[in-house]
Amino acid sequence: MVEAEGEDGQGCRGDDAREGGRPLVNLVLEAIGWIIDPANWTGAGSIPERIVQHLAISVIVLAIAALIALPIGAFVGHTGRGRELTVMIAGGLRALPTLGVLTLFGLWLGIGLRAPIIALVILAIPPLLAGAYAGLESVDRRTVDAARAMGMRERQIVGKVELPLGMPIVVGGIRSATLQIVATATLAAYIADFGLGRFIFAGLKTRNYDEMLGGSILVILLALAIDGVFAIVQRLVVPAGVRATRTRQLRSGPTRPRAVVGQPVTEGNRE
Repeated sequence: MVEAEGEDGQGCRGDDAREGGRPLVNLVLEAIGWIIDPANWTGAGSIPERIVQHLAISVIVLAIAALIALPIGAFVGHTGRGRELTVMIAGGLRALPTLGVLTLFGLWLGIGLRAPIIALVILAIPPLLAGAYAGLESVDRRTVDAARAMGMRERQIVGKVELPLGMPIVVGGIRSATLQIVATATLAAYIADFGLGRFIFAGLKTRNYDEMLGGSILVILLALAIDGVFAIVQRLVVPAGVRATRTRQLRSGPTRPRAVVGQPVTEGNRE
């Protein structure tokens, strides 16, 4: 190992060198010990307080991004206008580095939550936009034409036909955006004392790796819990008629051709 020279001029082994030799299992166990330590669950800057802060900024960002992206995505999915431009903009926003955007707005707006919120909104818009227009675009055009032939107005078609049928894909876009926000909201602590990311940055600064890894584990657990909730919601928003159709298709026997006396015969149920 390379010895690092301290301020007193004497050679000493750096903390990084010593920490590098610790088994990963020990680091994880110590991080779990930090999480379950009662001292970290009370007082200012406690784990519950940081979790609430993390959820609060995530909800605010998701609401702002949804107000921007979902109406635009619904318009594009319903009319088909501006699809190429929307895809291009969404792809361009995906390519922006969130940390770079956060640093740029942080230098412009200063310390606080404004810069993280703007950076996270930019991060959340592409999946919301894609989910909205893909959800409405996935609806069979014959169904839309039938609704229009029945005298339904365009707003009614969107609200009563396209949106209910495309809701699973729309919710999938919201789910993807939410997970990205929750995972990346740790960067809010980069320029503000806010959220679970504070544990990560504070632990990194003080070389308290139990706190740093513990904060990372908390973010992972929070993201998994939210993903589980959205997985349930995504199944529940499937229209009852669509679920019934899928059930009948699964119960019906598979069809496969079988040659009998040189003629193909289809086996399985026919409807």
